Amino acid sequence: MDRAEFCEQLLAVMERKRHWAWPLFNRGVVAANKMHIHFEQEYATYVRDFPVMLGWAYVQCPHPEARRELAENLFEEETGQLVAGRPHPELFLEYPRGLGMDLDRFAEVSLLPQAAAYRAWLDQATQRSGWEVAAAVTTLFLEGTPYERGEIDGTAAKRPTPPLSQHPLVLHYGLPIEHLALTKAHREVEGSHRASAWRIILDTVGAGQRAAVMAAMQTSLTRWLAYRDDVATACGLTTDMVLET
Repeated sequence: MDRAEFCEQLLAVMERKRHWAWPLFNRGVVAANKMHIHFEQEYATYVRDFPVMLGWAYVQCPHPEARRELAENLFEEETGQLVAGRPHPELFLEYPRGLGMDLDRFAEVSLLPQAAAYRAWLDQATQRSGWEVAAAVTTLFLEGTPYERGEIDGTAAKRPTPPLSQHPLVLHYGLPIEHLALTKAHREVEGSHRASAWRIILDTVGAGQRAAVMAAMQTSLTRWLAYRDDVATACGLTTDMVLET
């Protein structure tokens, strides 16, 4: 496939990175005493180790220009010294901390079955599938949103950025705004991270590796949707609730 087709297929995958249960989380439908499940699974599945996953892409990459971009992303995620001030996995824990959850639970999380399968796939993709797949799965799929087209096309819809006071955790669960540190950091840094991700993948991945990258992106989407199904079920959500709210 040529570069334009590769880009379009990548965008098509990202535009399908939507899960039926997420509107229910955003509307406060999940019981407060179940929200810890979402945070624990997200943290242990990839948030805690995301800098390491980026590191796998970095150490395998033979292209200096792409390594430099990966290194900057890795440095911010691991240390927060460019923007956030603290490592991003630590900032993630501010969500459950602000909601009064027991953070000891995050030291040893038992993954749900589909969460474990998703994490196993992420380890395979980042460690044993080549730098191209590792970079795409980390910088595009994990960090990206359904609004990726708006990151590279000035005429397309942008990712929504409502005021922090309207954040669902603030509105529905009483999270103090100061605990949205990761949300604020992402808003400051993600524009450059998104542009960097697309440069790395579109400008550096060779034509011979594009099919492998696309297969990995499709697998990531499939595993992610199954993982989110498991989390939704554990949180007491059903597809019928989407129509009821």
